[in-house]
Amino acid sequence: MRRIRCFVDMPLQPGNLVGLPAEARAHLTKVLRLRDGDAITLFNGDGHDYPSHLVGAGAGTSARVVSRDAAVAETRLSITLVQGLARGEKMDWIIQKAVELGVTRIVPATTQRSEVRLDAERAEKRLVHWRRVIESACEQCGRARIPTIDAPGPLHAILDAIDAPLRVVLDPEGDTRLADLATPYTASAAIAIGPEGGFDDHEIAAFARADWRRLRLGDRILRTETAGVVGVVALLAAVGEY
Repeated sequence: MRRIRCFVDMPLQPGNLVGLPAEARAHLTKVLRLRDGDAITLFNGDGHDYPSHLVGAGAGTSARVVSRDAAVAETRLSITLVQGLARGEKMDWIIQKAVELGVTRIVPATTQRSEVRLDAERAEKRLVHWRRVIESACEQCGRARIPTIDAPGPLHAILDAIDAPLRVVLDPEGDTRLADLATPYTASAAIAIGPEGGFDDHEIAAFARADWRRLRLGDRILRTETAGVVGVVALLAAVGEY
């Protein structure tokens, strides 16, 4: 059975008549061809789902909230993904998959080998876009809490600011294997992924000085858009999520 979920950035209560954002309204009525009385699920990031039904048609379509339900549980391991900036749609894909897997925070980092350089204006526009990618991914995967995403910042300013008992950087020449990490892990972890071309030697040394462990996953060098997915899945699998 198809379950249609829609993010709305507003308080929700059973019985409320909610005016839908124009983009959501168009998607529901023109793309999905829903009609008056059809069922949808609203959520606003508070950890609950709100079963609702559409009221009216066209530009006047609203939604009547029927009830409030507990949503899909979040992962038991809260993961922060530090991701070296990647190009265009590749970064969107990384963010989307990280959300689907259960990452709770995404920290885009500018590095020496980053092919993307954003001035303040472009960074703000990308941040708005990435937040919409996150909301859309939550609609699809069933999460009712919206992961956070930081404004892009330099790697050196990020390393010490990430506070997690377990912090690892994926490094094909790393000296730590997954089996070397304590199991089960603590409640939170951070994993860092380099951009296209990876982190340079100075950055790897900076990770070591900040007490990040150099984690090696297998004998193959992964692309930046693959490495984060594999690393997150490996950490979650180790604590029994899969």
